[in-house]
This record gives sequence, structure tokens and C-alpha cells, in this order.
Amino acid sequence: MAMLNVNRDVQDVFYRYKMPCIIAKVEGKGNGVKTVIVNMSDVAKAVGRPATYACKFFGCELGAQTQFDLKNDRYIVNGSHESSRLQDMLDIFIKKFILCAECDNPETTMIVKRGTIGLVCKACGNQSLVDLRHKLCTYIIKNPPQKDKKEKATKPTKGRERGHSSEEDNQNHQKKNGNKENNNVMNDSFGDDDWSVDVSEAAVAARMNEITSGAATLALTDDLERTPSERANMLYGFIKKRINAGTIMDASKDIATEAERLDMKSKAPLILVELLCNENMREQFKTYRNHFLRLCHGNKKAQKALLGAFEKTVELHQEALLPKVAHIIKDLYDQDIVDEEVIIEWGEHPSKKYVSKELSKAIHKKAEPVINWLKEAEEESSEEEEEYENSGVLFFTCAVLYSATLKRFVNTKHDDVPISSD
Repeated sequence: MAMLNVNRDVQDVFYRYKMPCIIAKVEGKGNGVKTVIVNMSDVAKAVGRPATYACKFFGCELGAQTQFDLKNDRYIVNGSHESSRLQDMLDIFIKKFILCAECDNPETTMIVKRGTIGLVCKACGNQSLVDLRHKLCTYIIKNPPQKDKKEKATKPTKGRERGHSSEEDNQNHQKKNGNKENNNVMNDSFGDDDWSVDVSEAAVAARMNEITSGAATLALTDDLERTPSERANMLYGFIKKRINAGTIMDASKDIATEAERLDMKSKAPLILVELLCNENMREQFKTYRNHFLRLCHGNKKAQKALLGAFEKTVELHQEALLPKVAHIIKDLYDQDIVDEEVIIEWGEHPSKKYVSKELSKAIHKKAEPVINWLKEAEEESSEEEEEYENSGVLFFTCAVLYSATLKRFVNTKHDDVPISSD
């Protein structure tokens, strides 16, 4: 059976993580056609995930129903699908649900806890959360991977059934008979065993790596079980530590990773603004742009939280910041930290969630010029698109009419048309 690298982006022939090629067999005809993945169990065992996950993923991507017959080891996707296409989709599954986000190592452990799916890398110890927008995540949360059950000790049976050697059987037999001489021999051999600890650098590193990966798993599960306020305090301490150490400028990626690990990415801008911003907020947004971008890009909840934190900071420094509200809002837009539609939506609904209703109205009043400008720009853009579409329709209509007129002219006899002799 042909073997492939689990991460097919790696071209190294000595790459140690291998998986068998998918073997697909099409059965049935017409509306009853279906594709049986013959070696789904072998592939799943190689990548370290339940076979049902990969098969269900194929169904989600192809828009087809799936069937599992676990007793007979049959995994079916409705419709006719080629092995090569399923193999390409398996690569997507591996990147989303298996590979470590930091080192691309496939040796990860999936942890499903309180509606989240986490991956813990056994190689580098990195912890990351799976994007829950994919349809498969709902299935995984409802059907989490089974934990390996520890082997329970069985009642003593015959020596050979428990895997003991014949020598051990003889020793046990002699012990029962009270053979002291043989007991002394056994004790002598026991004393000769090497019980020293390997203290080489490689052995120490391996033990530390094992401890670290275990601690990472415990940290991921324990921290996600904490309350939102406890996790917020943990993130606050994490950022505060970077500020005190003077490494905050280079910590944008670490802060985003920690916020994602604690499932606090949408609330993290509140903490970041509290720790990094004051009456010089306009300059500080420019200085720490990367920090806010990592948290707010493509995340409307985080952007709304940032605007709420902005209102709270204005409340603390009204004299300095209230006159600059319009400038700060435009800076957030120009620097791509907050999207246009989020600003417009925020401007239409003053709220007392973060500050008093009166102050919120005052802040929104100051921001009106920017909000109106964004609305006008949006309307002009839509009008230009409509004009362009209309001009395209008009051009197409004129072209059709001209073509039809020309065709009629060519097909008509013109015997009475004088021909110039020039």
C-alpha cells in the first residue's frame, strides 16, 4: 500500500509521520450511487483522529450525506467521488484539525471542553483553539474523542497468561516451596540490576518535554473551566507582566495567542486599552497598532469591545479626549483596526453599557462628522457601482441593436442603390 506524508507540504522522504493513500470504491448506480472509503480506519489511525471525523468532514465539504457502519468497518459518502479528490480534502482536514498551529507537527491531542475544541502539541507544547465556524465542529463537540482507558489490573492467573517468563514462574514456584537457596540467588540478581538514572542532556530534555506537554494539557483544560472574570484577570496579569518587563512592543503575537487560549479574544481589547491607553490615546493607537490588529481583524465583537473601551477612556480623560473623538474614530478606521460598518452601527446606537447615556450621546455627537462621512462614501460607492452596471447594460443593448440592424441591412437586396463610379 502506498504511503504518504501526513503533512503533504513536507517533501522529505524520511518524514516519519506517514499515512496510507485513501482507497475509494464507488458502488451502486443512479440515485443510489455511493462511495465506500475502504481503508478509512487505517487512515484515521495514522493521523490520530476518529474515522468518523474525517468521513463526516468529507460529507460537509461535498454537501453529501455520510453513513458509518462501525461493526463492519464501512464508511460511506453518498455520491460518486474519486480517491484523489478525497485525498485533497483530507489535507484540508489535517491542516484544520490535526497540525500544530506553531510547528506543523501532526502529533497533537484534541481536547473538547465546554463547547471549545483545543489542540495541544506533544512536540512544542503549543496550545491553540480550532476555528468553530466549520460544520464539523458541531459534530465533534457532540461526539468528543474517547479518552484512552487505563488498563485495569486483572486477577492473578497463570504466569504465562500474564506475560511472565518461565524463569519468573520457577522463582514463584520455588518461593512457595520455601527454597531459601533459590531466593538468595534471586536477591543477588535483583541487586545487580542497574537502577541509576540517565542524566545525559538528551534524556533530561526528553523528560522535561514530557512534563511540559502534560502540564500544557492540564493548563488548557483547567483554565477554560474558570469563570470569564478569572480568565480576564489571567490575561490582565499576562499583559501587565510584559509591560513591567519592557517587552510589550514585541508581545503582540503572544498576547493574541494567550487571549485565544483563554477564549477571551473578543474581550481582550478592553484589557489592552485599560493598560496601554490614557489621554494620549491617539498616539498610542498608532504605537500599538499591531497589538490591536491581531485581536480585532475580522472580529466584530472585538471591534465593538474596543469602541466601548474607547468610550470608557474618554470618560476618564474627558477634557483631553472629548474634543478629539472624531479624530480618534477616523484613526481607527484609517489604520484598519475597526471596520466601516462597525463604526456606522456604533454611531447609530448610543449605549450606557460602558458609560452613562448622556456621555455616550455626547461622544457620538462629536463623532457625527466621521460617521456621516463614512455613510456618504458608502452611498457614493454603491451609486458608482449601480451606474457602472447600468452603463454596461446600455452598452450591451446598443451593441445588440446595432448587430441586428447590420444583419438586416446585409440580408436586404439593394438593386436601386446607385454605385459611385469614383
